Amino acid sequence: MVTASLVTLAEGDIPARTQMGAALGFHIVFSCFGIAFPTIVLAAHWRGIRHGDAAALLLARRWSKVMAVTFAVGAVSGTVLSYELGLLWPGLMGTYGSAFGIPFAIEGIWFFLEAIFTAIYLYGWRRLSAWAHWWAGTPMVVAGALGALAVVSANSWMNVPSGFVLRDGRIVSVNAWSVIFNAATPYEVPHMVLAAYMVAGFVVAAVYAVGMLRGRRNHYHRLGFGIAFATGAIAAPIQVVVGDIAARAVAAQQPAKFAAMELIDRTGTNVTEWLGGIYYQGQVYFGVGIPGLGSLLAGSPRLIGWEDFPPELRAPLPNLIHLTFDGMVVIGLALMLLGAWQGWVWRFRHTTLTTRWFLIPAALSGIGAVVAMEFGWIVTEVGRQPWTVYGLLLTRDAVTTAGGVPVTLGATIAIYAVLTGICIGVPWLMSRRWRREDPRLEEYETTPYGPPVPEAGS
Repeated sequence: MVTASLVTLAEGDIPARTQMGAALGFHIVFSCFGIAFPTIVLAAHWRGIRHGDAAALLLARRWSKVMAVTFAVGAVSGTVLSYELGLLWPGLMGTYGSAFGIPFAIEGIWFFLEAIFTAIYLYGWRRLSAWAHWWAGTPMVVAGALGALAVVSANSWMNVPSGFVLRDGRIVSVNAWSVIFNAATPYEVPHMVLAAYMVAGFVVAAVYAVGMLRGRRNHYHRLGFGIAFATGAIAAPIQVVVGDIAARAVAAQQPAKFAAMELIDRTGTNVTEWLGGIYYQGQVYFGVGIPGLGSLLAGSPRLIGWEDFPPELRAPLPNLIHLTFDGMVVIGLALMLLGAWQGWVWRFRHTTLTTRWFLIPAALSGIGAVVAMEFGWIVTEVGRQPWTVYGLLLTRDAVTTAGGVPVTLGATIAIYAVLTGICIGVPWLMSRRWRREDPRLEEYETTPYGPPVPEAGS
């Protein structure tokens, strides 16, 4: 009996969870670019038109091509996810699909609108007047934000389910408004949107920081770095505030998750805040404990420990959840300080820092932002376990145990490997071609509303 159970688990449960986790971990990066990259493109475009800056127009035009690549890759990876929801999670979709599926249906509308206006924006170069073209791109920003609201509200619903009536194991009534705007939506959505702006901003800035480290420090590269870096730097301090609000809400709404995040084994008051550390047999090793700070940060003197929950209902891998949570916070604070450094210099000198002491961490900021965002999703998803729908549906009852899942897992990993190659390789090939072009193109943009390219020798 035990051997049969282990075989079933190995063939169905673990591969299915692994496949979904890998798919989400991959797709979320492209979701960030779908949400935030249009804003960065339009910021460069606006500057080009408003200030007659030819380099800004050239940046916007080139970035729009990269945006098209990331959008296409994100569309493919998102399609894979939609199939996985139905194939890998029959217990979730079969019972709660009529509620859980509502935000995804709405997200589909915003996705198609963003796709339409992305195509219009790409087509508009050389064909539309300056401001008509810029305004044609603004629906991309709106659709990206509203699409994020729809998708993240589905995840927040899994954390704090509401807006439905369950009778005899079936949903008989749904309040769509309550499903979308559940108790976790007000903090999860802004937390994700700000993470998207940090990821897109710092990743793009990192590319130009590397270029500047290699000696390419003309106006074009400084501007490319500055616009993208400012996007991430502005989002970072706001994210710190929203993250604090989110952590306090999790302490109230999902105490088992919060206990794992903060390594709280026993319920008590004036709880110690652990910076780093590994929990083992009732003790925390290799961490720095600050007495009372945990309760202060959570906004409650009394916090619940995981020992108040049955062993089978406790969040698994508390050390992983705690360390990824701490890692997310540390990286977020570091990015905020990096942005404040540049902001301070800009305030008093009105210039972009070009010292190696600044450019090297700036070049690493893109990786840092992606890692912090992935850490955040590990905290969210692993911390909610063993629940798929918190308090209602255990993951073991939601996930498929089909024996063929390892095959689809391998196929999914192969697909994502190809998509990763495309997403990195195509923009890299574009950048090589752009650097080989006439150097005058780094000073002039050849759109009808940009400054004309001067004749040779003029």
